[in-house]
Amino acid sequence: MAGVELKGVIKRYGDVQVIHGIDLDIEEGEFCVFVGPSGCGKSTLLRMIAGLEETSDGTVMIGPRDVTREDPSQRGVAMVFQTYALYPHMTVEENMGFGLKMNGHPKAEIKQKVGEASRILKLDEYLKRKPAALSGGQRQRVAIGRAIVRGPEVFLFDEPLSNLDAELRVEMRVEIARLHKEIGATMIYVTHDQVEAMTMADKIVVLRSGRIEQVGAPLDLYRDPDNRFVAGFIGSPSMNFLKGVVTEGAVEVAALGTRVSPPVTLPSEGAEVVVGMRPEHLELSQGGSLTVDLTEALGGVSYAYLTASTGEKLIVEERGDIRSSEGDKVGLTIAPERIMVFDAATERRIR
Repeated sequence: MAGVELKGVIKRYGDVQVIHGIDLDIEEGEFCVFVGPSGCGKSTLLRMIAGLEETSDGTVMIGPRDVTREDPSQRGVAMVFQTYALYPHMTVEENMGFGLKMNGHPKAEIKQKVGEASRILKLDEYLKRKPAALSGGQRQRVAIGRAIVRGPEVFLFDEPLSNLDAELRVEMRVEIARLHKEIGATMIYVTHDQVEAMTMADKIVVLRSGRIEQVGAPLDLYRDPDNRFVAGFIGSPSMNFLKGVVTEGAVEVAALGTRVSPPVTLPSEGAEVVVGMRPEHLELSQGGSLTVDLTEALGGVSYAYLTASTGEKLIVEERGDIRSSEGDKVGLTIAPERIMVFDAATERRIR
């Protein structure tokens, strides 16, 4: 197994630059997730590590080796795609061992490695079946098994669960996390789903427009985001943001009709800021200026969608037996230490 290091990595398509000088260190055995909105460059960056996209500038290191100009087959990586890419005319066993067979490995070695991978992935009873006879989750496990038998230094996953239904996605998240613990390999995983990122990663890399916004452990990003983008992207439902103005050492929030005093060093009088509040940190009170537009009851928890008199929107998580109803007029209560403040112009967090 090996770590991965990117030094000043740039990707251009003609005159258009899509990856802007990425510096990143992924430790050996780490589960690192690239996350961000569509078009942020996460899959392009993964393909550059794999060698499927040429690196325009900078260096890609796998362990001690500079692989920037090496052929994909020489990099010691294995990639799992969202489309599975299985051969329909081959059995599960043949699909998993095909790469080794093409590279001239002995039959006994192929059988041993396929057997070990099928044990890890619980595929023993499916080895003689063809892909058409498998569920989506089983096909994805076969695709992962094909990667395992190659014994790569680094596993690369490009949105591998996006074609699965909600229940199978949860099952496969558990399977991949278990696999990582069992084999201890370095894994780099791309997703646009921040729930996948939060539940699976040792380290999350948040990307926007080909640049890294922040790198850190899942809960560190959730609790201590550097900017408004990361605060809004990490967490489900997303953080609420309301406009505010610094007034007499506090923040005047027009949408709430009140001042809040978060324990941060506020900018000068009259400065425009944005106040961030997570839905789960808010409590509703009766008789305020906010209107309940909709409530979503999900069993143990509900979400109330609110509109302020300013037109700004909020989401509040509700627990317990008493829930709000459409059309209710409500207020909000939040502890000052739960509030985050961002500079309105730069979007940087004010601490």
